[in-house]
Amino acid sequence: MTHEPKKSDLAKVATRPTNNAGLKTAAESVERRVGTKENVDQQSTHRTQIRERVSQALGRVRQAAKERRKEKFTALLHHVDVDLLRLSFQALKRKAAPGVDGVTWQDYEVDLESKLLDLHARVHRGAYRAQPSRRKYILKSDGRQRPLGIASVEDKILQRAVLTVLNSIYEEDFLGFSYGFRPNRSQHDALDALIVGIERKKVSWILDLDIRDFFGTVNHDWLIRFLEHRIGDERILRLIRKWLKAGVLEEGVVRESEQGSPQGATISPLLANVYLHYALDLWAQQWRQRHATGDMIIVRYADDCVLGFEHEAEAKRFLEDMRLRLAEFSLSLHPDKTKLIEFGRFAAERRGQRGQDKPETFTFLGFVLICGKASSGRFLVLRKTRRDRMRATLKRVKEELRWRMHQPIPVQGRWLRQVVTGFFAYHAVPTNTRALSAFRHHVSVLWKRVLSLRSQRARMPWQRMLRLVNDWLPHNRILHPWPNQRFDVKHPRWEPSA
Repeated sequence: MTHEPKKSDLAKVATRPTNNAGLKTAAESVERRVGTKENVDQQSTHRTQIRERVSQALGRVRQAAKERRKEKFTALLHHVDVDLLRLSFQALKRKAAPGVDGVTWQDYEVDLESKLLDLHARVHRGAYRAQPSRRKYILKSDGRQRPLGIASVEDKILQRAVLTVLNSIYEEDFLGFSYGFRPNRSQHDALDALIVGIERKKVSWILDLDIRDFFGTVNHDWLIRFLEHRIGDERILRLIRKWLKAGVLEEGVVRESEQGSPQGATISPLLANVYLHYALDLWAQQWRQRHATGDMIIVRYADDCVLGFEHEAEAKRFLEDMRLRLAEFSLSLHPDKTKLIEFGRFAAERRGQRGQDKPETFTFLGFVLICGKASSGRFLVLRKTRRDRMRATLKRVKEELRWRMHQPIPVQGRWLRQVVTGFFAYHAVPTNTRALSAFRHHVSVLWKRVLSLRSQRARMPWQRMLRLVNDWLPHNRILHPWPNQRFDVKHPRWEPSA
């Protein structure tokens, strides 16, 4: 952000200084260049000051939420100021698809300050209107389509700003076993917590829960009632109602939403966490304290929840009680995807004594979790990449390579390096080396096939192909530490709710 020139500087513009003036002030008075070192430093300092002001203001909200856990916040909208809106705009993805208005990030950046001032004014006088989301479908690994709603840039800015304010409150309320879409918590943190819990606690049974179409069945009335436990500012609640009711644009027709939270909206993950915090988390924590006689662990990432029990009878009782609990809030469990399996350090031995096969496996956050053993004989939870996820990724690579068939090899190689690097960044966990090698090999085969089809010459020999693969594709290696190592660093002492 550049500063406005002084009147004395504007007066100098009429007379262009000579080239040998040798004065930076004279040269820059003709044309204010953002790229000059002085202005870059000023811009960076200004942004840092803005972040500090926003952080300090929200820090006071966070401290109040921590000290007064049952009080409502009746004045929050004043925290959504122009500074926070500007930071929210800068945090958006530059290449994201536009909403129904067709405005991109780059379009909105033109004359940004006046647009943010106008948005701020409309929000605070109640004239802001949420636009419907543009419906888009993405293919899931099981062949079904997941509906996403693409909001307009302006809606994204305001939603991110409100999300920042509400996070400062709810991060003090959410329980430790909730990991989905929270600051400083990732999918790997949830996986670490689950594996450490299974290995360190007396877990013999795993309850893998799947809530049927959670984002499409969220009850708006219950959600607002849950929010009202902490949010007393009716202006914030009115904004959330507008986003919930905005609807989606599909095939030229706007369909209003009577239930559900739009997937893809910036505010939706927080609303989902609030809903499940009151409908599931607090109740499950209370159930564990009151009814569980053996060890019990809970890990939830958004609507994916896995629980571990020491006793089978308690697991079955919890499952029945949970069905009744979720029904009160218009939710239900998927009958085919919700399952109770024998799993843990003694599962293989006990099943062998009964003449049964190896323990069943279950999936969580893109991995298949398996009962296994380390080379020392110690019980170990193994993680393997889900085959359907890998196949879906390879299918996208194959389709993209067809479009890139006649690009130069270095261009193809740089793109494939990004793909493989991104896959490894998530899946390169201990015990998953074989899946990493398989993915890299399949990408090499697809690349060789495309290069062989580029002309009628003889097919590319594998000897040359291997040189290209080694030059461009990263070698598979483990990038993540063992779950207990990372978990112990982030949680120096064992906490039951972690």
